[in-house]
Amino acid sequence: MQRIHLFELEDQAWFPSTIRDLATDFLHFLATSLKLDGVLAPLVERALRESGATRIVDLCSGGSGPLPGLVAALNAKGLAVTATLTDLYPNVRAFEQIAASSRARVSFAEEPVDARAVPASLAGLRTMFNAFHHFAPGDARAVLYAAASARQPIAIFEVSERSVRSIPVILVPVLVWLSTPFMKPFLWRRLFWTYLVPLVPLTCLWDGIVSQLRAYTVAELRQLASGSAPMRWDIGQVPIAGGRGRLTYLIGVPA
Repeated sequence: MQRIHLFELEDQAWFPSTIRDLATDFLHFLATSLKLDGVLAPLVERALRESGATRIVDLCSGGSGPLPGLVAALNAKGLAVTATLTDLYPNVRAFEQIAASSRARVSFAEEPVDARAVPASLAGLRTMFNAFHHFAPGDARAVLYAAASARQPIAIFEVSERSVRSIPVILVPVLVWLSTPFMKPFLWRRLFWTYLVPLVPLTCLWDGIVSQLRAYTVAELRQLASGSAPMRWDIGQVPIAGGRGRLTYLIGVPA
């Protein structure tokens, strides 16, 4: 199956921020429900220990994804780590909620942050959870090379997978409808844009399908990372969701 780089609605500057934020809220809820932090923790812990970083700089955070649970899990293991949420289109409302409940472990950047040009003030392990497929090959390589140039570690994780295992993505609208009553905080606009005018489930459906078509394989990730010395790259996959899916990871640590 060839990689097809179609557009995702949430990537577009003209796309309504209300719908974008509600859609990223769903993705955060889904990541929490799948308990991805338990799968991610050993991989992120290894990257932190090998690099000596004590701060996570999360890129393309969306609604924050699995990061809050991950930070809590790492601290529970005795690894004193903090995190900063960033995005090109920051979901400030969601960021504020996460930061307020994090016991000062999670902060956020209100201004837009481009993953290809992270400010020097944001030093630490750069992470990206299910967002790397948003970047076309040239931009994806720029993200990796920028980390290498700044001598900052980077860890990229993707649930999206370009394979027949991704066919259940067509059920995303059903998941959105079933999940919405359990999502916090309660928002009337969430109900309106989910049930009365279903732009949120339709957005999640389109972007979900496109995400699978955009996903990079392990071999393609190796090609993207090649030449970005001095970095040690570890690229592979681990099972998730009881073996029904796979998490693809790419971890780079300055040599």
